[in-house]
Amino acid sequence: MEKKVGQPIHPGEILADELEFIGINAGELARRIDVPKNRVYQIISGERSVTANTALRLGKFFGTGPKIWLNLQKSYELDVASKQMDSILKSITPYEHRTT
Repeated sequence: MEKKVGQPIHPGEILADELEFIGINAGELARRIDVPKNRVYQIISGERSVTANTALRLGKFFGTGPKIWLNLQKSYELDVASKQMDSILKSITPYEHRTT
């Protein structure tokens, strides 16, 4: 996956870095967490989201718990949506709560 400056970081990029750090490939990870190889390859390439199912497996394998993987996915999706909706969000006037 080619990274551009200012582009949101997909959880697959983090996963690829972790696999490189521990010295195993995506196929071996897939085998060890009991998922199809294409699931791991698609996450790493940014073509697939990390689901709760996968987050539970990754969290167990890496000893991080699942929330870190779901939070990475959630942060990525919010960053992407924020960039896509920038002009719309700028046009929204926030509600001002008034006390009487």
